This record gives sequence, structure tokens and C-alpha cells, in this order.
Amino acid sequence: MTSTPPSSDAAWRELHARATEPYRQGSNFAWHFARGKLGHDPVFRGIVERGLIGEGRPRMLDIGSGQSLFANVLHTAQAMRAEGRWPAAWARLPADARYTGIELMPRDVERAQRSVGHIRPTPTIVCGNMCEADFPACDVVVILDVLHYVDHAAQEGVLVRVRDALAGGAAERDGVPGRLLLRVGDAASRRGFAISQWVDRTVTRIRGHKVSPTWGRTLDEWIALLQRLGFAVQPMPMSQGTPFANVLLISDLP
Repeated sequence: MTSTPPSSDAAWRELHARATEPYRQGSNFAWHFARGKLGHDPVFRGIVERGLIGEGRPRMLDIGSGQSLFANVLHTAQAMRAEGRWPAAWARLPADARYTGIELMPRDVERAQRSVGHIRPTPTIVCGNMCEADFPACDVVVILDVLHYVDHAAQEGVLVRVRDALAGGAAERDGVPGRLLLRVGDAASRRGFAISQWVDRTVTRIRGHKVSPTWGRTLDEWIALLQRLGFAVQPMPMSQGTPFANVLLISDLP
């Protein structure tokens, strides 16, 4: 007998519980942080519901991956689909994403590694600086809220290398464009941008890390930069339920 898929809200609650449960292996802090991040940051549900990662077996590069929450989200989504627990209104997600995370903070890398060992294929998690680490050929890149921690020249340097990594994976994609999912704050919205920066600094301290200076751009400046690098850009507001001025830039490389 086939089970009836849950409603969207019920499915999200189920995905939230199942995707964060492995972080109990990382530590009590890792579990509570994962639950708070997945429960209150709209970008995860926004990407999942719209199927922005794509289908098939994409090679996913998560830059500034933290505890590699996306690895567990995609793994849980695959399991829910196989069990008939995926809402019909949601787009399909990859069956077997090949995940690589790059994270600067060793403690976050350790928490992630203790929390993703059950996933196959096994995620690769690298402790490194995004400005220096090697980017493998890939199909989709996710960068959430971390580019503003490096100056403008370094931001462009990272994006150039992202473009090259996506271009390097083009042969395996067989004509499907590479995709960058980049969330940024719109510095033109002064109040929302200031609040988001304050929250980022607070969360960084809670995670036990040193707070760095930040460099912002307006939304128009982010889009112009990406277009100059060859991306076709679709902005999507991504601050629902928050006081922030965050935008997800869905950037495809033809």
C-alpha cells in the first residue's frame, strides 16, 4: 500500500528532524546549531522546494560549508523520496549528489566529519581557505553569506575560480549549464544589511571563532560582477521571516 506524501509543511518538519539528527554524533552544540540553522534560515527550504540543486548525480561544491548541513539535507531528501514521503508540489532533488565542502574553521570541519559518515557516496570535507583551496570540477556551487568576509578583490578571485571549476565540469554535464547559488546581503538596504552583519558576527562568536571585518556590495554591484564573469543571473529574495536584506543569486554559466 502506497503512503500518501505529507503536506509541504509536514514534509519540512520531517526533513528538519531527520537531517539534523546525525549532528548528535558531532556534539550537543552541533545538533542544536544544526536545528536552529535549518529551522530559521529560509535559504535551505527555498533551495529544496524549488529543486535548485538539480537532479541526476551532480558534483556539488559547498564553499564556507560550516557543519556541511547541505550534505545531510540532500541525503535525507533522497531517503524521503525513496519512501514516498516527498510532496508532489516540490521539485525533485538529486538521487546521489557527490558533495565536497570547504570550510575554514577546524572545529566546524570536525563536527561535520562526525556527522556525515553515514552518507554514500562519502562527502569530502576540506579544511581550507576559500581563497587558496583547490576547487574541483563541479556542476553546482553553493556559497551562503561568506564572500563578505574577504575584500572585493578576493571576492572576485573566488568567483573567477568558481566559474573555472564549473566550466571544467561542462563535459560531464552534456550541455546542462553549471550553476552557482550565491546568497549575499544587499548593502543598498542599509538597515537590513547592518542587521544581517550583526547577526553574522554574533553567530561567529557563538561558534567559537574570531570575527573578521566584512566587505559589502549593493545588489546591482553583485549582479554586474557576475554578469561580467559570464553568468546569467536571476535574483531571488531570500529573507522571508527575517529582518535581513539577503538575496539568492541563481547564476548559470551557459
